[in-house]
Amino acid sequence: MKTIIAEKPSVAREIARIVGAGKREEGYLTGNGYNVTWAFGHLVQPAMPEEYNLHGFVRSNLPIIPETFTLVPRQVRTEKGYKADSSVVAQIKIITRLFKDSEQIIVATDAGREGELIFRYLYHYIGCTVPFVRLWISSLTDKAIREGLKHLEDGSRYDNLYHAAKARSEADWLVGINGTQALSIAAGRGTYSVGRVQTPTLAMICERYWENRRFTPEAFWQLHIAAKVQDSDGVVKMPSVEKWKDKATATALYNNVKESNTATVVKVERKEKIEETPLLYDLTTLQKDANTKYGFTAEQTLDITQKLYEKKLVTYPRTGSRYIPEDVFAEIPKLLAFISRLSQWSGKVPQKPEPTRRSVDDSKVTDHHALLVTGEKPLFLSEDESKVYHLIAGRMIEAFSEKCVKDVTAVTVECSGVVFSTKGHVVKQAGWRAVCKEEQEETTLPDWKEGELLHLSGCSMTEGKTKPKPLHTEATLLSAMETAGREIEDEELRQALKDCGIGTPATRASVIETLFAREYVTRQKKCLVPTEKGLALYSIVKTMRIADVAMTGEWEKELACIERGEVPAGKFRKEIEEYATSITSELLSCEKLFGKKDSGCTCPKCGTGRMQFFGKVVRCDNTECGLPIFRLKANRMLTDDEIRELLTKGKTGVLKGFKNKQGKRFDAALVFDADFNTGFVFPERKDGAASAKKRK
Repeated sequence: MKTIIAEKPSVAREIARIVGAGKREEGYLTGNGYNVTWAFGHLVQPAMPEEYNLHGFVRSNLPIIPETFTLVPRQVRTEKGYKADSSVVAQIKIITRLFKDSEQIIVATDAGREGELIFRYLYHYIGCTVPFVRLWISSLTDKAIREGLKHLEDGSRYDNLYHAAKARSEADWLVGINGTQALSIAAGRGTYSVGRVQTPTLAMICERYWENRRFTPEAFWQLHIAAKVQDSDGVVKMPSVEKWKDKATATALYNNVKESNTATVVKVERKEKIEETPLLYDLTTLQKDANTKYGFTAEQTLDITQKLYEKKLVTYPRTGSRYIPEDVFAEIPKLLAFISRLSQWSGKVPQKPEPTRRSVDDSKVTDHHALLVTGEKPLFLSEDESKVYHLIAGRMIEAFSEKCVKDVTAVTVECSGVVFSTKGHVVKQAGWRAVCKEEQEETTLPDWKEGELLHLSGCSMTEGKTKPKPLHTEATLLSAMETAGREIEDEELRQALKDCGIGTPATRASVIETLFAREYVTRQKKCLVPTEKGLALYSIVKTMRIADVAMTGEWEKELACIERGEVPAGKFRKEIEEYATSITSELLSCEKLFGKKDSGCTCPKCGTGRMQFFGKVVRCDNTECGLPIFRLKANRMLTDDEIRELLTKGKTGVLKGFKNKQGKRFDAALVFDADFNTGFVFPERKDGAASAKKRK
């Protein structure tokens, strides 16, 4: 008897159907010489410190560095702490029996780093010695499963993948457990969660937030002219190349230009511009586009794509590659013909002898190739599933279409010592740009020659203001995570730096969601905005190694090297232990940043604790209550006296100097609601209108 283990029940059912295991039993399907069982994601995980008899947050216990990590069944939180999930324990017992009765195990967990770890942790926890082979497939179509079962690979071939996954898991444990305990001990109250990837990610969000909020707009002035087109009623408008911060200078130049009726063409450049086809999607670029176009979160897009994968409609979603190998390229004409029969893409698929090969490169395909549709009909999809499916299908058409070719003309003119310029373009070949109708309207310029005199029909001067970098959205944050914060537009260079990013395509969504769960970040429309709690944490750790984005990127690079067999896992483990020891010491030493003093006020919520000042936060010292009040409210720091007034009276007088999200100042009183959250009460206007109240 052979046992096949899948990552989840839905995948197990598909495989069982293919191998003829149709009889349902408790926790598995059986028949035709196969037992097909399943996990529910991670059934086994590294134990928490309590398993090592280390209870609570105790300074003398740190750093906690297990010689060997103990594995335990997945835990769930209860009123009395953590305990093993009973349904998980029951499934592990079933799998243990099936494994021990098997002559061979076929590993059919997801074909990636995390899928490998799900099986290996379980295999080691059970203490199993039955030989295993790997089913490694990139889609769940019947054809892919059958082909995969014909070409099963020895499990040892994926040992390096397991070593990388295990190293990542243990590194996250060492940094997360020690960092969180150390910072929480230094704080004296509450729990401050930090992590190997989540804290640098929070740092990028907070850094961009403060850069945006502290930005001071500067006024500038720019000139514009309108040149007449000979033998036509039309005009060509041109802005000045330079912008002036001094209005008087701009005004003087404007007056000179205004007095002149002509401008001289000083330079004409004509060249052909080729825009290469975009590469196919990997998970991260799909998440970015879905966020930009539809507002989907990274987690939403991953969940939707996973569902499409389980419905056999797309290939494996957690891919980090934007390329396909030669053997898959041979199937592309058939897939494009399939897409052309879908109503949304009728007439959009190019009819050409061979598709463009830009996304074809065996050397750039790692565990999985780029995302593709499989050729199965997309029936009964939800609206969101349809959007993601057609993003992938549309990108396939674009990637295998022709290049976009334009004739671009750049004209520079001079008038009274001021230089003006404009550009025009004519599309010679729309190519891939025509697929989703992204091509902009053509701008045709007259056939001007250098030295030609142009007659002006008017000029103007406009005032503008410099703008800050916008707050991060999930799309821009995913880009920053890909390149460890480096701003890189060139797609080829972005691809080269992928190994140096923070997180992986499979984990970035969960990292972002963790920041929301910890209440460090919130969403305001599409923007990611740090909360007062997140900003308070950032103010403490921003100069520490735990928040070092580049260093985290180097860890990811080393994990990729382990996966390729270029670096031994033991070397990484030693380095991460040294790092965990270092950041633990660094975080414990920041007690001075949490220096507390008694506010002199009883906690308004529990009535028994005393409210203590801790730098950026005021917190109740009753451990069962821990009511926090953050000093920073709407870009204004509250004074000790203002906080005392709020604590004793439940409200303050009208306070000046708050700033809203647009940077506009406002005045308001602070007040507690029924749950002791603080909100604003706005003073009555002079016309007697009622005050408005806003939660904060």
